[in-house]
Amino acid sequence: MEQKKFTIRVPATTANLGPGFDSMGMALQIYNEIEIEQISNGIEIHGFNGLPLSENLVYTAMEKVLTRYKRKAEGIRIVGKQFDIPMSRGLGSSAASIVAGILIANHCMDRILSVEEIINLGTEMEGHPDNIVPAVLGGLTISIMDGENVVYSNVSIPRKLQFAVMVPEFKLSTHEARSALPSVYEKKDCIFNISRAALLVAAMQREELEKLRAATGDKVHQPYRAPLIQNIYEIFQQANDFGSKAEVISGSGSTLLAMVERENKDFKEKMENYLNTLPGGWKIHMLEADEKGAVVY
Repeated sequence: MEQKKFTIRVPATTANLGPGFDSMGMALQIYNEIEIEQISNGIEIHGFNGLPLSENLVYTAMEKVLTRYKRKAEGIRIVGKQFDIPMSRGLGSSAASIVAGILIANHCMDRILSVEEIINLGTEMEGHPDNIVPAVLGGLTISIMDGENVVYSNVSIPRKLQFAVMVPEFKLSTHEARSALPSVYEKKDCIFNISRAALLVAAMQREELEKLRAATGDKVHQPYRAPLIQNIYEIFQQANDFGSKAEVISGSGSTLLAMVERENKDFKEKMENYLNTLPGGWKIHMLEADEKGAVVY
């Protein structure tokens, strides 16, 4: 390990953005931070609220990488320094933990992994690349599987946009959200999503904010997950009434995300006042996209 002490910071991510199921993802300026320190011997784990090692994704991801490369972690202290990404809320907490674990292993191996290898390893563990790629790279990304490899590209984010992230107290597990989806789709629904996903990329690149509402339409996952999130359509309507350009489920939920023009200064206060009238303990955060991705410092 080159450095005796360093910190890994990984951003939250929001996936799908409506029609881009399991392929679109964007990093947001909420972070988890893990501190790594070299010690004389053994492995110490602190600051994970007593989570068993078998359930600690940071540790298990690190171990999987080290085992694959026939290495062993020895003489390190892993400290959960900051956990601002809420768990089981559709903001990429598992992807952030997996990326952190891979980066710890990479530093233990004197940084032998390329960015592509980090992304492929993370996707293998996560099961899909939509959160992993923006967690590593930052920004808004499109990611697909080509055989066993991830192919990805970045999409520009309109400078006028910020993102209202509305997080409830209740959790929604990825397993529960995926179980709600059908196993077969009609051709017209597939065409609907393909066309919207293509339009969304173009509208983002060209900063055509007036097209975002049409471009974020979805018939693959949101109609089936909506019943799991109380008051979702009322919240979407209020966001629209307050000037949002589009509203989507963040990842598999339960968090909701609205795309809001930066000049809409009153949106947060109006939306916050409305959310306070609802059950569910909703909190709203006005966030910028993170353009850096995971960093080590």
